[in-house]
Amino acid sequence: MSAALRTRSRDALRIIVVGTDSAEALRLERLCGAILGDRLERFETSHPAAAEVRLREAGFDVVLLDPDLQAGGLLELLPAVSMGAGRCVVVSAQADLALRAFEYGVLDFVPKPVRPERLALALRRAHSVGGPPAPAQPFLAVRRLGRVDFVAVDDLLYVEGADKYSELVLANGQRNFYDKCLGRLEATLPRNFIRIHKSYLVRFSLITRLHVQRGSRYFAELKGGHRLPVGRSRYETIKARLI
Repeated sequence: MSAALRTRSRDALRIIVVGTDSAEALRLERLCGAILGDRLERFETSHPAAAEVRLREAGFDVVLLDPDLQAGGLLELLPAVSMGAGRCVVVSAQADLALRAFEYGVLDFVPKPVRPERLALALRRAHSVGGPPAPAQPFLAVRRLGRVDFVAVDDLLYVEGADKYSELVLANGQRNFYDKCLGRLEATLPRNFIRIHKSYLVRFSLITRLHVQRGSRYFAELKGGHRLPVGRSRYETIKARLI
């Protein structure tokens, strides 16, 4: 066999589906085949009981995880998925399970019934066409009346804490109530978000300057004009990072 044939294409994707029924797995295989064409190098399905071993034995680029068959149980596989090269996409009709899944850093959530264009978007995020893997776009699951919406972290400006809860402030000015405290968010958001005050987490790259007012009061000014308080104990650290 020639070296050219032995060399794996950078565009090829190896996909494994874990936890779904056979009919749904067949439909996902057809959808992935239609979306990827000859870029689909391998497509496998795995029973939940054997999935962790299979994930460690073989390298997969994308893991499609369906927690529907064992509510919550399959989410225990997520640490094993995150340790491998695979990028995990949760495919489920149960949005509440996705709330837990995003805490493990899954790449995306595709709701059932699966729409081809929505699955195509998830696969593009997993591996961009003709180039290196696309960076993950984390999401925060926001509960609303009768539904769960997913807010892209890339759209997040800052977070304001309110006791056991938080408020997400987005680039478009929208504010979203979030049912987790600021400490939980600080532990899960990307490192480019920093705590500037006991009640505020901010995307550091948006800080344009610091202001000092009478009475040793400190404020951070963000792009767009937002001005947020800065804790006295945090001012020098933030100042040093800006210089």
